[in-house]
Amino acid sequence: MSDSLAQQPDAELTREHRDVIIVGAGLSGIGAACHLAEKCPERDYLLLESREAMGGTWDLFRYPGIRSDSDMHTLGYSFKPWEGAKAIADGPSILDYVRETAAEHKIDQHIRYCHRLISASWSSEQSIWTLEVHQSDSDQTVQMTCNFLYMCAGYYSYDKPHDPQFPEVASFKGKVIHPQFWPDDLDYQDKTVVIIGSGATAMTLVPAMAKKAKQVTMLQRSPTYVFSRPSEDWFANSLRKILPSTWAYAITRTRNTLFQEFIFKQARNYPAVAKRFLIHQLHKQLGKDYDVEKHFTPNYNPWEQRLCLVPDDDLFKAISNGSADIVTDHIERFTETGIELKSGQHLSADIIVGATGLELEVMGGAQFSVDGQVVDFAKLTTYKGFMVSDVPNMVSTFGYVNASWTLRADLISEWVCRALNHMRETKTRKVVPVLPQSLRDMPTKDWIADFPAGYLKRGMHLQPKQGNQAPWVNSQDFRSERALFSLPIETDKALHFSGAEKSV
Repeated sequence: MSDSLAQQPDAELTREHRDVIIVGAGLSGIGAACHLAEKCPERDYLLLESREAMGGTWDLFRYPGIRSDSDMHTLGYSFKPWEGAKAIADGPSILDYVRETAAEHKIDQHIRYCHRLISASWSSEQSIWTLEVHQSDSDQTVQMTCNFLYMCAGYYSYDKPHDPQFPEVASFKGKVIHPQFWPDDLDYQDKTVVIIGSGATAMTLVPAMAKKAKQVTMLQRSPTYVFSRPSEDWFANSLRKILPSTWAYAITRTRNTLFQEFIFKQARNYPAVAKRFLIHQLHKQLGKDYDVEKHFTPNYNPWEQRLCLVPDDDLFKAISNGSADIVTDHIERFTETGIELKSGQHLSADIIVGATGLELEVMGGAQFSVDGQVVDFAKLTTYKGFMVSDVPNMVSTFGYVNASWTLRADLISEWVCRALNHMRETKTRKVVPVLPQSLRDMPTKDWIADFPAGYLKRGMHLQPKQGNQAPWVNSQDFRSERALFSLPIETDKALHFSGAEKSV
């Protein structure tokens, strides 16, 4: 019996209890559980997954061509080498990787499917979280308790994509599809398809659907910067031939991480140079007569929003061979046969795909309270981008917007394990970041600053603020965060530990 369970009052023993409950069994949640199982083996844990399967994004999205837009040597876990030939991997391969990782570490035995967290209430007196959990398979709501709550529920709603409220959409007599809810039986062979959007999803769908459709048009309100790279990483594939896979993976991961950081910082420091380079590359791919300025030159600088990846030039090839085209314009209204644009042009379509983005969701949509007081995250301050001031024993994973998600998820998992081990060593049961009085009036900015992507801007007002000095920052900088996260926990004055454990 764990120490924490032994201390629960008799009334609590009727509820299922774990030392740690992880919410979400996607890429982050499975990784978090693997770290926990290896580094904190004495802690019992459970994963709650709202859907019927693990995998998160990689199980939810089933649209044609679904793939990563980061290389798998950095999007993969730090502890499990990616050994596929393609570094820019397709969705099913990534899902297999997540499932394989869970099976190897026996994480799949700790997952409760169809369990959605509705609310979480912290009791300082007992040093526990009480969770209200809805079981969708039985339509019942049950209570569970844990000492530490680890949120890995992602950043967007699985049930509600962004709806831009297209005018007169009901007029269209064809099919309107959202990539988040792709029909298994959708037949687009020899159909005319219009894909609305200019982000990674649209860039992926266009060349994939163009292989079968009669014609695919990507309709965008404004362009996005794109760059091309081979889907296979020659360096990684060569290294695996001469080194053990773990060595090859570690070296490639370091190389690619540094390269990501270099490209990002060069683009931000020298935006005019980066812009000229990207546009020059596009002219080489599409020809001098193609209107790159209109269709691929945004009104912002490179890496002020995320660049879109075009693996193996697939989008450019589809445009060049005439199976796909791009239209940059605004929608006037939907018609029976397609879309009328502000310019007066009409796009005919059999199928319209609304790749219009995600709806940001804070903490998986669950409600939180601490000692009976509802938590309004927007009024609090972030601690290192993964905890929140005055909210005890709760960590939330959010990856990088300017690099691979899992780089940050791994850093957070390592910190959580060190924190839990420190609490065991010091026989404490509660850790909470407390903003000192001297910093209550420090300048603040958005939780993710200087990155005005639409899906972030729409929900940033719901997130906690960040300050202007560590640890009250969310820098989104891998190397600086690796140093910040690895600082000794016992010397961190922002963290308050309390609640002495009793011997069993």
